[in-house]
Amino acid sequence: MGRILFLIGIGLGGAAVLISLGLWQVQRLAWKESVLADITARIAADPVALPSDPDPVADKYLPVAVTGTFDDQMIYVLVSQKQIGAGYRVILPMQTDTGRRVLVDRGFVRLEERDAVTTPTGEVTVTGNLHWPQEIDSFTPAPDLKENIWFARDLPAMAQALNADPLLVVARETSLPDGPVTPLPVDTAGIPNDHLQYAITWFSLALIWAAMTLVFALRGSRRRPERPNL
Repeated sequence: MGRILFLIGIGLGGAAVLISLGLWQVQRLAWKESVLADITARIAADPVALPSDPDPVADKYLPVAVTGTFDDQMIYVLVSQKQIGAGYRVILPMQTDTGRRVLVDRGFVRLEERDAVTTPTGEVTVTGNLHWPQEIDSFTPAPDLKENIWFARDLPAMAQALNADPLLVVARETSLPDGPVTPLPVDTAGIPNDHLQYAITWFSLALIWAAMTLVFALRGSRRRPERPNL
């Protein structure tokens, strides 16, 4: 009987720990959904003028409207779109009407339509969001400068290559007519939110732990007592 009680105690204690971890992930899920809702609201807010000294933390996703002319230089960043396939983000410098030179992410173009992309002429207005993408890691290949193909948005390197400030506006809308480039605006899809999966994992482990405890306890209670030696 003592062995059975010990198993039950271990089982209940382990299940309680696993359940508490699941509940903690549920709380984290509620927090993360609140954060994502705030970011979504910020992204969709009314645009403002480009700040004179934007901060990468405080001004991340800030909606802005900029007007200016594009330079005849482009960078193509390899990217993939669901249900569309591979293509490029088109990055080019804009000389704003306030005298600044910033980078604009115009959006997505299919691989086969790259040659149809041209530099817009005249004054263009872009409405979008400031962004400081963190896409570089130790596995990111170096840009293929000969073919002008980059494998991530490396903001400092792109700014240096295009002789612009390290400031990126990701277009949501532009005054340009429809063409091969379509805006690929900032959203929260790239922000991980795995807390629901973690909660399900912990609750599942708690259920398995409790079931195994019950099985061992039942097996122990059904063992026949050993016969004494005569």
